[in-house]
Amino acid sequence: MNAHIEMNHEEVLRVKLEVLKREHRDLDEAIHALTEAVHSDQLRLVRLKKQKLALKDQIARIEDQLTPDIIA
Repeated sequence: MNAHIEMNHEEVLRVKLEVLKREHRDLDEAIHALTEAVHSDQLRLVRLKKQKLALKDQIARIEDQLTPDIIA
């Protein structure tokens, strides 16, 4: 059975947002584990932190797109 599902732009953004948030949490856990390690790889730690920050920026952009502008 082949079901064809159409998603509107907002639904696509919401799915992408959840994926990015999951990746952000995973990176946070990886960073925490690496900082707890006796011989942590500092270069890898810096790269993971930069990647986490980039994800945070992407999340913020999508959240801004999903939040309606309210004119006060």
